[in-house]
Amino acid sequence: MKLGNWVYTATFVLVFVAPGTESIALRSSLRGRTKDFFKAAQATETEGAALLASTPPLGWNSWDGYGTTVNEKQVKSNAKWISQNLKQFGWQYVVVDMEWFVTNPIPEGNSKSFDYAIDAYGRYIPAPNRFPSSIGGKGFKPLADYTHSLGLKFGIHILRGIPKQAVERNLPIAGTKYRAAEAADNSDTCPWNFDNYGLNANNSAGQAYYNSIAQLYASWGVDFIKVDCISSHPYRGEEIRMVRDALQKTGRPNPPHLRILAHFFELLDRSGTGRKTQHNFRRHLGHLA
Repeated sequence: MKLGNWVYTATFVLVFVAPGTESIALRSSLRGRTKDFFKAAQATETEGAALLASTPPLGWNSWDGYGTTVNEKQVKSNAKWISQNLKQFGWQYVVVDMEWFVTNPIPEGNSKSFDYAIDAYGRYIPAPNRFPSSIGGKGFKPLADYTHSLGLKFGIHILRGIPKQAVERNLPIAGTKYRAAEAADNSDTCPWNFDNYGLNANNSAGQAYYNSIAQLYASWGVDFIKVDCISSHPYRGEEIRMVRDALQKTGRPNPPHLRILAHFFELLDRSGTGRKTQHNFRRHLGHLA
């Protein structure tokens, strides 16, 4: 199956990845400020044309059924069911949600006593006891290949930043002279998850780490990335750009949505009602970080 464009979401950012049309709720919430967004979106004819799609991404995500405990057998079973029952209606994504790299998961996730599967370059890899086809350095490629064989696309969840364990061990960043401690912002962590430090947006090491994980995911055949803890608590516009730039460097086509959205919310932040507008926007969409 030929790999196409990257698709990626950052919780509520999903509406700009592929909404059908601008909703009444969205128009009411943002009022005239949508003009700023669409002005930015139409910076070039190509970017403007690529902004909207006919539907949101349609597919299955493992979180609601399994929390962080999903395993390979369960993913395959659900993928097969999607292909047999919903693919004909446009459903195409099979997404493994958070902490697929944890070897001792609990359904709700976010434990401080997890054991992690990490490669020599500080990148999470699938937990081998849950995803046995990943053993031997194969990563998610066998599972992605199986998903593609059903005519579907494969996705994963990631949390912004870099594993704390990679920083503590100061592991090298693949293909660069940098090391994990140079890339990390140790003062920044996701407020509801213990796994990672934030990345330093002010040096090349942080971008290099995002580049390294994007290359890894591309080599696995990943089509869809759900990026978490990046759109609020707090909003991380610079890291949104870093993720987009990293995906662009893989050579796979990559639409401009995240860069445009980052600029859009910066415009809102500079206004007196920016915070209230963002809150209303998230409330109407129902995709909170």
